[in-house]
Amino acid sequence: MTEAPEPGVPNGRAPARHRPGTPCRVSLMVHGMAAAQAFYAELFGWEFQPGPSRLGPCVRALLNGREVGGIGQLPPGRHLPVAWTPYLASDDVDLTAETVRLCGGTIGVGPLETGGTGRLAIGSDPSGAVFGLWQARARPDAATAGPLPGTPVWQELLTYETTGAATFYARLFGYERKPDGSADVDRVTLHLDGRPVAGVHGLGRALPRDRGPHWTTHFEVADTDEAAERLVALGGRVLTPARDTAHGRVATVTDPEGARFALIRSAR
Repeated sequence: MTEAPEPGVPNGRAPARHRPGTPCRVSLMVHGMAAAQAFYAELFGWEFQPGPSRLGPCVRALLNGREVGGIGQLPPGRHLPVAWTPYLASDDVDLTAETVRLCGGTIGVGPLETGGTGRLAIGSDPSGAVFGLWQARARPDAATAGPLPGTPVWQELLTYETTGAATFYARLFGYERKPDGSADVDRVTLHLDGRPVAGVHGLGRALPRDRGPHWTTHFEVADTDEAAERLVALGGRVLTPARDTAHGRVATVTDPEGARFALIRSAR
């Protein structure tokens, strides 16, 4: 296994010490490390530093000196899906990983140490959607004043139906579940301490069979249309053209290796 906002209330505004269950980091496993770094550097302005060697070849992605994600190298010959993986904060990764198993999920990696920076595990929920758990050793970066272009600001789970999926994650972290409010849309928002932190969207048979249930990371951009055009010029692909939503202007895209994510200009 590998590793839309309630825009206007992005994860970047989370308290300096992440409450368990808060999306706190993202990672991507790729076949071509150099090409991936070049792509995201051009798209988001990221810079890179070497990551923990215990995890294999990997780099930390930085924006203005702040870590925004990580990129790792898939083992040669391993034909695994290339996908962004969100990590949920935990005060005790070992205990949370055991709870994942007890609630019907699986743990495929870890728990393990990451060179003194923290402890992680990577698993999947009962429907197969992959996510990570992260227990930081150091205090997280201070919150920013608002959504900064190039940073992950929201995580949304696309799955078959919301009831079972939301119940699983609520058992892990005690989320409060609030329905979308629309009778014809199966969507709920997960809240912690009254603050929206992630979404769950049930698509039923409309969920792509070649993808299955998965989390989608939304990255803030200054201009969704311009960012989508730049992405295509860099070798990426637009799956869903930019569109206006109640939360901002969003486009669903892939990088050159096929990793799906979303570009969003959050509603102000």
